[in-house]
Amino acid sequence: MSKRPLRTAITLVTAAAASLALSAGPAPAADRPVDPKVLRDLVKAYLASVKYLDEKVALADGYVPRRCSSDPAGHGSMGYHYFNESRYGSLDPAKPSALLFEDGKDGKRRLAGVEWIVLDSDQNLKTSKDRPSMFGGQKFEGPMPGHYPGMPVHYDLHVWLWKQNPNGLFNRWNPRVKCPAAPAHTGKFDTPHAGKSGTAHTGSSGMTHTGSAGTAHTSH
Repeated sequence: MSKRPLRTAITLVTAAAASLALSAGPAPAADRPVDPKVLRDLVKAYLASVKYLDEKVALADGYVPRRCSSDPAGHGSMGYHYFNESRYGSLDPAKPSALLFEDGKDGKRRLAGVEWIVLDSDQNLKTSKDRPSMFGGQKFEGPMPGHYPGMPVHYDLHVWLWKQNPNGLFNRWNPRVKCPAAPAHTGKFDTPHAGKSGTAHTGSSGMTHTGSAGTAHTSH
């Protein structure tokens, strides 16, 4: 493995330690040690997602591209979700259920974050007894409706490993991620979904996107 991902992993550990310490309680951050297992899990997630810097690898591994999702209240975006249904229910840091991409200046999709998705056991939006957590007690958001036709009620957790989020490593909205002002291509629309506030957020339609290999793939 090249030295760059490892150097970045060290930077991630430092940033994650500060983020987790600041959210741990009222004592000074320097006095709040971070669980080494949390840091190991974050680094494991980072190193496992290095290969998805190449969008073609994500597609080959079964991640299906969907629309670009933005918060209508203006808190930021999540980018394009690439879902892998075979990994729904994973709590393994090395096996994210979804990848978050954004449009790069060169016209290619760039990896911004990763996401874990766990289906709600009773499919009832009013109950949350089975809410999961990862990374030292970070609770998943939800339960919420599916983000595309046929997706069950679920919980999810976003982790911005590849695009710094000023709102926090685990915040669902990243103000530094942008969606297109209007869909550049035609395709099927996905269903809006709600966050903690219960407000639905929308994004660009599903679209046919050309990757670096020049092969068109279509979201559903």
